[in-house]
Amino acid sequence: MALLERAAWYDIARTTNWTPTYVAESDLFPEVMAGAQGVPMEVWETYDEPYKTSYPEYVRIQRDKDAGAYSVKAALERSRMFENADPGWLSILKAHYGAIALGEYAAMSAEARMARFGRAPGMRNMATFGMLDENRHGQLQLYFPHDYCPKDRQFDWAHKAYHTNEWAAIAARSTFDDLFMSRSAIEIAVMLTFAFETGFTNMQFLGLAADAAEAGDFTFASLISSIQTDESRHAQIGGPALQILLANGRKEQAQQLVDVAIARAWRLFSLLTGTSMDYATPLQHRKESFKAFVTEWIVGQFERTLIDLGLDLPWYWDQMINEFDYQHHAYQLSIWFWRPTIWWNPAAGMTPDCRDWLEEKYSGWNDTFGKAWDVIIDNLLAGRKELTVPETLPIVCNMSQLPICAVPGSGWNVRDYPLEYNGRTYHFNSEIDRWVFQQDPVRYRDHLTLVDRFLAGHIQPPDLGGALLYMNLAPGEIGDDAHHCAWVAAYRRQREQNKTA
Repeated sequence: MALLERAAWYDIARTTNWTPTYVAESDLFPEVMAGAQGVPMEVWETYDEPYKTSYPEYVRIQRDKDAGAYSVKAALERSRMFENADPGWLSILKAHYGAIALGEYAAMSAEARMARFGRAPGMRNMATFGMLDENRHGQLQLYFPHDYCPKDRQFDWAHKAYHTNEWAAIAARSTFDDLFMSRSAIEIAVMLTFAFETGFTNMQFLGLAADAAEAGDFTFASLISSIQTDESRHAQIGGPALQILLANGRKEQAQQLVDVAIARAWRLFSLLTGTSMDYATPLQHRKESFKAFVTEWIVGQFERTLIDLGLDLPWYWDQMINEFDYQHHAYQLSIWFWRPTIWWNPAAGMTPDCRDWLEEKYSGWNDTFGKAWDVIIDNLLAGRKELTVPETLPIVCNMSQLPICAVPGSGWNVRDYPLEYNGRTYHFNSEIDRWVFQQDPVRYRDHLTLVDRFLAGHIQPPDLGGALLYMNLAPGEIGDDAHHCAWVAAYRRQREQNKTA
């Protein structure tokens, strides 16, 4: 067989379904794990994966990828990138590794569920390789930051974050647990590989790879590019599964899965990638704004994918597009103001030139978010730094687990979207977040946000110090401004020049 072309034997070799005789088919593929939604086995056997490979081919390709990524790392170890990099770029690395590295391990478990309980042989075959992919991604993104741990303890959060109750880690776990860890094989195919990976992680890695190369961090650029090529392959698992669901009268169920997954992924993507692109990336290395990036990739490309498959755009599509103008700016204010509660040092991205760039890319920024930053700048110039750190916790969305926030200043639209359910009031950042909860209240009803835990007495003492202890943030790990507020000096010079003018 090894001497034949793959096309001559692949379809026969991967068609591994059989009729069980010792157990019922429902025992072999229980619905809670398989999620076949009543579509019979013979229909799932028509699943045709778009990317076909054999194990020897897979191993050869992955070996070459690993050789490339690790050799670049070894070649550049003496480049002093860590010492020479802008602190804002280092903060992007810390945030990414902490939020993503163990998320890859969660994705490996999700792929394993498809490999065992997927009803289609082709799906199981692709998921087996996807499982190996995600294991590799977790290993890479733990190994690379490990070298930085002796230089900066915050890099240890690549491994530590998911084992803590830090609020951003809670938000990431909440999203990944929902989309990856607590779904059936078919739901995972749709929500993880199609909606999340096709729609979001490919973009996260494409954008990061380009920014890394622009910033001169070729080690990280090589790492992320290597991962992205894997993602683009196993992200194709979901498309054929969706086609089968749609062809067999399951459009409503498929649409709901896609809509929920996009809504949940967007929140996390907005915080992680949006703030990185528009604030933490040094101004001279910014290739485009976050809004332009997501407009091209989500609206321009993912939208076409949804329509071509026969799905509708999510009901909230226009509302989500409107959020491109403001949501990540609001999250930036949140992570910078509550910086003692995160594991990286957020870059303010607030030099006068940065503000000019933000106003150019987001018309009206100075009259909205700029007004909030003006208060922060005034306090820093007056030596009142204590007023730029929190004394309380924010109101947190019961769906995203992120602060409820929107547009300050002119155009103020910050509001809560509450919901009464079984005697408890839940709070949401938008109609979209509330809608997700309403699709399956039993799934979400018992989760406690960080603020819920505070009010329930889980955090002792009930103050910021107790919150830091609860989140396992030790000295040397607690976040601060990436540039130690050195950027404020430009405003001091401006005001002195205005006085003498």
